[in-house]
Amino acid sequence: MSHMMKQEEIETLRELIKDIDIAMLTTATEEGLVSRPMKTQEVEFDGDLWFFTKKETNKYDEILQDQDVNVAYVGKSYVSVRGRAEIVEDLDKKKELWSKVYEKIMQTSYDDPNLILIKVNVEAAEYWESGNFVKKIAYYYKRMTGQSSKSTDINETLELDH
Repeated sequence: MSHMMKQEEIETLRELIKDIDIAMLTTATEEGLVSRPMKTQEVEFDGDLWFFTKKETNKYDEILQDQDVNVAYVGKSYVSVRGRAEIVEDLDKKKELWSKVYEKIMQTSYDDPNLILIKVNVEAAEYWESGNFVKKIAYYYKRMTGQSSKSTDINETLELDH
C-alpha cells in the first residue's frame, strides 16, 4: 500500500466489495471514457485493487497514457472507486495472485511475459447503500419534483489520505 488510508475506510471498502467478482474498469482515451468488465483478484483489500490483463489490450495502452481510472462495483451496494493505475510486471506478484482458473480464461500461464497486472492505488470511493429503501424513495421523489436531493444522504464518500 503506497498511501496512508484510515483503517476504518479500508475495512468499509473491503466489506462493500468483498463478494463482488467482476468490476467495471474505466480508462480514458482520446475519444473519451471506456469501461470494461474485469475480474478483481481475490486478495485482501489493503488500499490497492489488482487485475490481470495482457499487454496487447487497449486498456494497457490507455493506462500508459493516463493513469487516472475508475472502478465500479455493483452488489448489495453500489461502489465507485477512483484511483491511479500502474502496470506491474513482477513475476512473484503474478504467481501470488494467479489461479488455475485464469489459465483457461486467459489461455496462458502466470509466467507469460505478455501477462501483466494492473494495480489501482485507491484515492477515493463513493458508495450507495442499496438496502436503504426509505432514503432511495426520498431521493427519487426529490429528484422528480425538482427539489435538491442532497439532503437525503443516500451515499457516502471516503476520501483516502495520501
